[in-house]
Amino acid sequence: MAKYIPFTEEEKRQARETDLIDLLRSQGEPVKRSGREYVWGDGPDKVTLRGNLWYHHYQQEGGDAISFVRRFFHKSYPEAVRLLLGNSIADIERSEKEPSAFQLPPRNERMSRVYAYLMHQRGIDRDVINAFVHEKMLYESADYHNAVFVGYDTGCIPRHASLRGTGSESTFKGSAAGSIPEYSFHWHGESGRLYLFEAPIDMLSFITLHPENWQSQSYAAACSVSDRVLMQMLKDDPGLQKVFLCLDNDKAGHDAAARMMEKLSTMGIQSEILVPTHKDWNEDLLFSGEEEAMCQDLQL
Repeated sequence: MAKYIPFTEEEKRQARETDLIDLLRSQGEPVKRSGREYVWGDGPDKVTLRGNLWYHHYQQEGGDAISFVRRFFHKSYPEAVRLLLGNSIADIERSEKEPSAFQLPPRNERMSRVYAYLMHQRGIDRDVINAFVHEKMLYESADYHNAVFVGYDTGCIPRHASLRGTGSESTFKGSAAGSIPEYSFHWHGESGRLYLFEAPIDMLSFITLHPENWQSQSYAAACSVSDRVLMQMLKDDPGLQKVFLCLDNDKAGHDAAARMMEKLSTMGIQSEILVPTHKDWNEDLLFSGEEEAMCQDLQL
């Protein structure tokens, strides 16, 4: 059996409030929209989803994200919480093994797939990509050609790697085994301002949308809705004076931003919530690109 690991009340709350639609999609599971809700499965196996809540109409039972993972993925309570805090289902299947030491995926000699994916599919500016590549914070893996977003500690030692599939149909995303969440993908500036995002691509999208003097700002991608990297950056850089919470425009993002704002207030740190117009900052970026292209067509 997997060893029991105690969780803090904050971790348990974060796990309970995980958005189930995002969780299922990250695992390649088909989810369909139905009015204001979503549906997973068909017939007597159909489950209605709304944010972190689920309801099985045929069996007349429901609950939150933890009970969902326990019920439908047959996990113990500790396994379910670990999964919802950022591990993939495949990682949980290996939970009986000893944790792996962190190691960066092998580097590919070229980065053509990562550049093509980030620029053409995600709309990220080449100069922004170049800046992170130059700092050895972004590269292409040799095994699966994933985009690898590297997070370092204050001693410039890699401690975290967020992985994203680059294939046109790929939905893969996850973290390298042994990654420490407190050091997920981030950038240190000197302005005293920190912008927090859920994912590395959202962070790069925001920078592309707001490029002026971006290197002077600080940015972090939590790779979740946890505040662990946020708290670590505040600890490592006492000069940070204001935090902009730039999480996704959904219930999980809204709830997490409100929770973090309250926590920052008790710490005496100013904060502001920035909400993307669409689901996330990458959707905003792609939509802005479509609008620009339409304007150009009209001018011709």
